[in-house]
Amino acid sequence: MIAVVAVVALGAGVALSRFVVSPAELAAAARPPEAGPVTAPIERRVIQNTVTTRADVAYADAVDVKVDTTGLSGPAVVTGRVPEVGSTLDAGSVALEVAGRPLLVLPGALPAYRSLRAGLSGPDVLQLKAALAGVGLDAGDTTSDAYDAATAAAVGELYRRAGYPPPGSGPEVEQQLAGARSAVRSAEAAVEQAGAAVSTAAAGPSMAARVEADNQVREAQRALAAAVDAVPREDSLVARLEDELALAFARRDELLEPPRTSAEQASLAAAEEQLDDARAALVRAEEEALTGLPSAEVVYLTSLPRRVDAVTAERGSVTTGAALSVSGAELVLQGSASAADAELLAPGAAATFEGADGVEHPATVASVAAQKEGSGADDSAESAAGGKRFDVVLTPGELTDQERESLKGSNVRVGIPVQSTDGEVLAVPVVALTAGPGGEARIELVPDEDGSGDSPASAGSGGSGSALVEVEAGLSAGGFVEIRSPDPRVRAGARVVVGR
Repeated sequence: MIAVVAVVALGAGVALSRFVVSPAELAAAARPPEAGPVTAPIERRVIQNTVTTRADVAYADAVDVKVDTTGLSGPAVVTGRVPEVGSTLDAGSVALEVAGRPLLVLPGALPAYRSLRAGLSGPDVLQLKAALAGVGLDAGDTTSDAYDAATAAAVGELYRRAGYPPPGSGPEVEQQLAGARSAVRSAEAAVEQAGAAVSTAAAGPSMAARVEADNQVREAQRALAAAVDAVPREDSLVARLEDELALAFARRDELLEPPRTSAEQASLAAAEEQLDDARAALVRAEEEALTGLPSAEVVYLTSLPRRVDAVTAERGSVTTGAALSVSGAELVLQGSASAADAELLAPGAAATFEGADGVEHPATVASVAAQKEGSGADDSAESAAGGKRFDVVLTPGELTDQERESLKGSNVRVGIPVQSTDGEVLAVPVVALTAGPGGEARIELVPDEDGSGDSPASAGSGGSGSALVEVEAGLSAGGFVEIRSPDPRVRAGARVVVGR
């Protein structure tokens, strides 16, 4: 037991001796450590200046499709062709069927503000012709703004392609057109008859009538001569024969007078006027028979194809307001930038963005445009302070369908490199640069940890064996700056002073 107690006492003494500190050690511990430089290594890295912003991922140019119900005779009941969300609308396709009639989709900036028919002209007709030509239909002279027979034929073919009869066709229209054509034929026959009457009247008496008139004169002359030579002479008979001779002369003179055709000419003019009216009525009937384009059966969209984002119309219901919501078929990133950053951006610049899953995707700057005043597109502190903001639209690179759906509606961080070094360069923290007496850039090199570094007097001394080396500064970004120097000591791995 004495031995055990002795061993335990010895162990306790050794343990307690470790916690005993001499006054000299306490004084040494109380002294502050010697000050020394804070260093960082020279690195090889790519220095890149990047404009960073946030952007909303959405399908471009979202618009609402409304049905013009002003020209409908009844309620605007949706009867079919209701598209599914995610489907695509192309030029010439049917967006919706309302009251048994299609709502055709065509490319154009002008809305369908009126129904088009033969005889009308204007910029909306030019737009229609261009749209029809875009889907491979011959609408006539596309530089003319007149709605003519060729335009009507192309519109009719557009309806037939969509699987619907053209508007305005039917038995009543055909009957009216046939009646107008019959009226023209009757008027033409009347003009022909009146013209023949004028020709007959202008020809004058026939040769037989002329000879007969001459014979009557000569007969009257012979009878008068015989009465004058008769013995005894009868004065009363002579007087009567003289009167008959005068009548024969008068009849012959009247017969040989120039023909009078005023009555026949009047009849001809009236017949020709009726023919003109009949032909004008035929033109109107033919124009009405030509295919028109009701404003309620067409919708113009600025760009096609379009993606159906939402459908509010239901089959069997009466549509009011917007029936569909469509957008561009491609995803875009819609963000904004300050005026200073916007000056560095240009269409075609490469960019990257990161989705919620952390995967980085490529993108391209599509457009940079100043925001319209009062648009309310940006509520940042800079905008509130009156700083000018610019809309930045980017198009993402190739994405899978799953990636499109996951990115749609999200807000992502976008990086747009605007300046970059050509590969890796020597770089130091910006705080490592100091200015020399002449304004030149310098760095302070420190010896290697093994003490092998030297600091020649020609380079200048920073103290503690460090050396001041003049360098040329390049691109600066992200807290680092590119440096260039012919001094061999300026190399990757060497350490520079960044503080004390």
